[in-house]
Amino acid sequence: MLIDINCAKCIGIDAVPVTVEVDITPGIGIHLVGMADIAVKESLLRTITALQSLGYHIPGKKIVINLAPADMHKSGGGYDVPIALGIITASGQVELPGLRKYLIMGELGLDGSVREVSGALPFADLARERGLEGCILPLESALEVTECDELSVFAVQSLSDVLRILQEEEDCSDLLIWNTERYRSLVAGEADSPSGTGAGGVDFSEIIGQEGAKRGAEIACAGGHNLIMVGPPGSGKSSLAKAMAGILPPMTTDEAIVTSKIYSVAGRKRNGLGLIRQRPFRSPHYSASLPAIIGGGAGADIRPGEVTLAQNGILFLDEYGQMPRSVLEALRGPMEDRCVTISRLRSKLEFPASFMLVAASNPCPCGYFGEGNRCSCTPGQRAGYLSRLSGPVMDRIDIQIWLHPVPTGKLVRRVKGESSAKVAERVRLARQMQKERFAGDGIFTNAEMDNRRIEKYCILDEDCRKVMEALIGRMGFSARAYSRILKVARTIADLAACDSIRPEHLQEAAAYRVLDRVQGGF
Repeated sequence: MLIDINCAKCIGIDAVPVTVEVDITPGIGIHLVGMADIAVKESLLRTITALQSLGYHIPGKKIVINLAPADMHKSGGGYDVPIALGIITASGQVELPGLRKYLIMGELGLDGSVREVSGALPFADLARERGLEGCILPLESALEVTECDELSVFAVQSLSDVLRILQEEEDCSDLLIWNTERYRSLVAGEADSPSGTGAGGVDFSEIIGQEGAKRGAEIACAGGHNLIMVGPPGSGKSSLAKAMAGILPPMTTDEAIVTSKIYSVAGRKRNGLGLIRQRPFRSPHYSASLPAIIGGGAGADIRPGEVTLAQNGILFLDEYGQMPRSVLEALRGPMEDRCVTISRLRSKLEFPASFMLVAASNPCPCGYFGEGNRCSCTPGQRAGYLSRLSGPVMDRIDIQIWLHPVPTGKLVRRVKGESSAKVAERVRLARQMQKERFAGDGIFTNAEMDNRRIEKYCILDEDCRKVMEALIGRMGFSARAYSRILKVARTIADLAACDSIRPEHLQEAAAYRVLDRVQGGF
């Protein structure tokens, strides 16, 4: 008897259908075919042991297990449950009339328990697209799909739960994810937990001084612009970056779906329900390798890197000047294209990478260049340290800020400024204007505008043109820097609730190209 079970495999952040076919005929041996990797091949012994522990027998015949399509590489332990179902059904031990109604994935333990798998959210999307009634997933994986109310999402903890659902002999509504005790406890926990101020719990009011830098950070968050802060140790660069996470607005549903899919595929689950609503804040160490930042892996097992995990959020790179030059140059593509393509000999994947880069760097090896006579570095040392920040990279950073230490008087008096809540409200209103402006364009922020959209939404009157001509003539901005200034000016206008860009908006935007005005980049 030939049995088919609906499964899936993730390619990028989307799932494609995989069918597990099991056939039992006279003969001997168990044969697994269909380009399965070592993890899938090992699942045979694991599956057989689990079935035997639950009282099922393995028929002494030839068992052929095919993972179709045969030209696509399969990996991971998520095919354990489908293989087990195929064996006991094809051997006639159990009748499962509901087998073809659901997409089924799960890894088996030796005792028959079902363990979580990666990619639950793309799996649910695929089940909906294929017209299936629902999906059967491990409990921890099914928690990702609680907002998908178009499907029947069953959360199982053992193979016995799966068989109970597919036999259709009793009411299994208690196994629906929304009826589980785990779901109810998490809902109660989220209702009781207070909202924080960001990734590091830093409020804008706690940052003393640095009003110009805080203004630049607000503009960056309002428009999704890349930002670099250069200054000596202790000037507040890291604190400001962490505080920025607290003024970003919650993600829209479309943004949350993409970000949640990325974390689902990467296996980086959170202890929460449904879609990820809080924007990511990724802060890799400056010694991180190129594959860790951009993404990579061997063969078909390609994983997203930090630029993708920061999708719709912040990628904070501290000690930017100490990062390997190869990593800094590799960021140029994702910063411009908002995606990253990873190519291997037999595979090629594209991951989204629409992130907001926030970089922090010292101006020299000792960290005190520009602060009177405190710098002990030679001009050659400073040039070598900052040569990592090449012209093409700096062109792609919209807002460039040079921070100086806060005066002692301000530190002692500690007069607090605006709270993150007030700044966040202005950012939210500016983002709302952009959401309405770009409705139907497939983008969400001013920073994502291409040249065609810049021409459409950043129209300059005669006064603004004269200002830009004077700025370009005096500063020598590149064509890319000119486009970046227009994007930042559009965001400044949004913060001021202006429908059109004004000369003062352009002048403020150009003032944030501070590093372009310093000889040699700094």
